[in-house]
Amino acid sequence: ACFVTMRPETATQLAEGAAAARDILETARVAGIQAAKQTSQLLPLCHPLLLQDIHIAFTVAEDHVAIGVEVGSVDRTGVEMEALTAGAVAALTIYDMCKLSDPDLSIGGLCVWEKTGGRSGSWHLGDDGGVVHSDA
Repeated sequence: ACFVTMRPETATQLAEGAAAARDILETARVAGIQAAKQTSQLLPLCHPLLLQDIHIAFTVAEDHVAIGVEVGSVDRTGVEMEALTAGAVAALTIYDMCKLSDPDLSIGGLCVWEKTGGRSGSWHLGDDGGVVHSDA
């Protein structure tokens, strides 16, 4: 997940779903999906993976857009890098498409909130930001 902070009027335009705002969020969704699929070409030594699912959701709040990404695979390694790459590129796309009208934009909070399966087991971030292992 990550978020793009912005002026309240920019967030309001995105929340109201005007045609241009829908185009921004849908373009960001497509960019994030493409980025997840290209992660192994972007990051040195990152394994190419067969991805089953890539879901990107946007939640528009008063002064930011939260971006949530879920990636699934049955491949030999985790998909954290694909999820992080998708979130970052979706955020960068929103930034790029809104920067002319809102110079106060910023991107933050990029992190993995939850991981299930794999060799390192399942875990999620606790309320204090620490990792809570589900497989004990």
